[in-house]
This record gives sequence, C-alpha cells and structure tokens, in this order.
Amino acid sequence: MSDDIRLPPADPASPAPRGADIDWLVPCPEGLYCPPGDFWIDPTRAKPRAIVTHGHADHARPGHGAVLATPETLAIMAARFGPDQVRGQPLGYGERLTVGDVSVMLAPAGHVLGSAQIVVTHRGRTAVVSGDYKRRADPTCPAFEPVPCDLFITEATFALPVFRHPPAAGEIAKLLHGQEVFPDRAHLVGVYALGKCQRVIRMIRDAGYDRPIYIHGALAPLSTLYENLGVPLGPLLPVAGRARADLAGELVLAPPGAVADRWARRLPDPLVAVASGWMGVRQRAKQRGAELPLVISDHADWDELLQTLSDLRPEETWITHGREDALAHAAAGMGLHARPLRLAGYGDEDDDSPADHTGPQPASTEG
Repeated sequence: MSDDIRLPPADPASPAPRGADIDWLVPCPEGLYCPPGDFWIDPTRAKPRAIVTHGHADHARPGHGAVLATPETLAIMAARFGPDQVRGQPLGYGERLTVGDVSVMLAPAGHVLGSAQIVVTHRGRTAVVSGDYKRRADPTCPAFEPVPCDLFITEATFALPVFRHPPAAGEIAKLLHGQEVFPDRAHLVGVYALGKCQRVIRMIRDAGYDRPIYIHGALAPLSTLYENLGVPLGPLLPVAGRARADLAGELVLAPPGAVADRWARRLPDPLVAVASGWMGVRQRAKQRGAELPLVISDHADWDELLQTLSDLRPEETWITHGREDALAHAAAGMGLHARPLRLAGYGDEDDDSPADHTGPQPASTEG
C-alpha cells in the first residue's frame, strides 16, 4: 500500500515531532498512513486497506479494497454506499488485531453509533487517533474512553474558548417548551441524517415525549438502521402524504438543507430550529434561518478538548481538522508538546457534508 505516498512540505511554524518517537505513523495529504501495518486511517480517497473511525462522509469513503471498523460503522457504510462498495472486517471495542507488524484496537469515541478511536501499538509505543469525539453523555452510543498513549491525534472542530456547549437536555427542554407555547405551529428541527437525528430523537424520548415524531424521508433509512442495531427511537412517521393541518403542533425533523427549501412550505407556520454546535454563533444561526437555535454538538467543545489532554498527558499531541493553532497553544500552556497537522478533506462542521444532510447516498454522488 506504499503507492502514491506524498509527504506534505515541512511547516516552519510547526515543530518537528519529538518525545513519542513515533515515526511509523505518517501524515499525508490523503490521511494518516502506517507503513509497518500498510494501512491508512480515514483516508480521503480509496485505498487498498483502510481503518475507518466512523460513518460520516468526510471520514468514511467508498471503494476501499478492505475496511476495518466497528460492526456498526460497517453497517452504516453499507447502508450509505451499498454493500458492494464495502468489503470490511468488523472489530469490536476492546478487541485486538495484528495488522502487519502493529497491534490495532478500537475504543469508543462517543461521537455517533459505531464511532471509534484507533489505538495503534508498535515497538512498545502507542498512538491513538481520536477521529471525531465528544465527552458528553449520548443515549445512542457508548461514551468516550480515554486510552493512555504516547501520541494522541485529536480533532479540533470547536477548539476555541468561545465554544462551551450547554447541557443538551436543556436545549431539548427549550424545544418542547416552544411546542407548548406555540401549539399551532409545526416545530421543524434541522438535524444531520447520521447521528444527530437519532440522538435528538432519543433525547426527546428521554424527556418524556411519547407522541409520534414526523421525519423527512431522507432521515428514515439510517433511523431504521439505528433501531435495527439496538437504539429504540419510538414511533416515527413520514411527513409525506400528511395533510398540512395534521402537522400543526407536531415535531418534524428534516436535514438542514430541507429546512430552508420549499419542502418546508408544506408545514403549518413552521418554527425553525437547527441542532448544531455552531448554533451558539449568532451569525451561523441567522444564516440557517433558525428561530430556535439548539446548541447540540457531537464534537468535543473547548473544555472537553482540554479535559482530554489533561486526562491523557501524552508525550506528543498532533491536532487536525479544526482550530489547530489555538489548541496547540493551549496544550503548550499545559506543558504538553503539540503541533497542528493541517490535514485536508475533513469537515469543520457538525458532520456538514451533502451526504450527511440527506441520508444514505449511492457512491456516485459522493464528493
């Protein structure tokens, strides 16, 4: 799998790696490559062998020769890309597998169902690739587990002190209160098809709401898959075919792209809510047309990122896809050695890619 490895040019602003002595994990433009295992981690284009952290489109791509991932991630990839596009080997949390000359283990990341940190051990040293993760409770997936390591490669989506997400239960309470205050308006909630949709539904149920929830057709396939994988979501009904008057006072979930689309015009005086970590930024909420912004993120916020570095205190930290410089600076203030990777191809939104807005897509539509 050593074909087409192009090392990025040295960044004079980033110190060379030291301390962890892990030269067997190589940052490349298309992802992280492990020469002694001859595999890629979350490559942005098809490779002979890939280990995939989770099923979002910026991390899971179709066409790999072989994929190692959790059983849930493989099921999500098969649903999104088609079974013929995913030739995979499942690996459960905590199980170890020898790949080439390295040992690989998957640990829960707490991002979405099936999401995993990739734990790679070679020559007595351990590197952990976080993928996307959060430290908040999520009823749809196992919680993040800190794994001691020499090198920690972390995301930095919300790595600025301004991003301190409120408790998600309070945001759900705001939604249900709005439904009480405006009983004649449909409450339209923009959610990403994979992870955010199912988490919001499950939190609504946990808050005691047992009425049917109406969903856009693009959210149905992955919601059904979640239920098949053991995550109960309660009664879900399609919006299609419903009379306008029947949706007054109801909760309706749709992809963010549909919220501002003519599709939403079929709803009676919709009160628009959007569930995203970015809804704490007023301008973002305005751009999305959110009358009721719901700050619910599936990524670690600033405090969670710092907590994770404090818990692990790795010899070396590499920071990718997000506010890399800010987190590197904060890590230095904690006495840790960190550097930004500036890998391209990963989203800085809450799973903000076309496929994740609209649900399962054939491989030909992937960008």
